[in-house]
Amino acid sequence: MKKVFQLTDPKKHADRVLEAIKHDIRKYVKRETRKDLLEPETTYWNLDCKIGATAEAAETIAYKELLKALESIQATDAAQVYIEIMAKAVPKPLKPTKEAPAEEVASSESAE
Repeated sequence: MKKVFQLTDPKKHADRVLEAIKHDIRKYVKRETRKDLLEPETTYWNLDCKIGATAEAAETIAYKELLKALESIQATDAAQVYIEIMAKAVPKPLKPTKEAPAEEVASSESAE
């Protein structure tokens, strides 16, 4: 999603406009993450986000911080905000194996 949202609307309160933008963002993310993965056991959806007053001034940011950044841009009395969110499938990190405790048990038994 690459979109420029207007932060002002003469018919709506600024807080309601902000909530509508947040709703659109959450709806898009939910729709993207519901899509099927080719290998669900080894991959997950990751979101690449950019936000700024304009497309040229947009900065890369984590999805967790996107809504806070949106509120801070609105606090600067900007007329519009550019938001870009791209979902991509990335491999899951490997979990550490639980072999270490088994080795410790074996070494303590042999010491006795």
